[in-house]
Amino acid sequence: MKIRIYYDATDAGGIVYHTEYLKFCEQARSEIFFSHNIFFENEGYVVKEIKANYINSAKLGDIIEIKTFVKKIKNASVEIHQEIYKDKKIFEADIKLAYIKNGKLSKIPQKHLEVLNEYKK
Repeated sequence: MKIRIYYDATDAGGIVYHTEYLKFCEQARSEIFFSHNIFFENEGYVVKEIKANYINSAKLGDIIEIKTFVKKIKNASVEIHQEIYKDKKIFEADIKLAYIKNGKLSKIPQKHLEVLNEYKK
């Protein structure tokens, strides 16, 4: 997924604020499901753990690309790796997500597993 950096994602110097990288990753993860006609109501994936590595900065006007890879799928959770590029890699994160339905940890639905398996590394 590609995103252009707009003013609202930057600080006064035009550099992307650190939390925005996590937001970009969240948007890319959501787009995976939306592009497969999966929309969430009373269900979804919540972040359990994040390990992030900030390598370089993006700036106002840049176009960045977010790449998503599934590392491991369990019964009710998934581990993914996401990378953000601007010519070269500028950010990466390992993220553990838990699947929640009606406020409770639940088994990942088969349709979701099919989509997630498309992104296995």
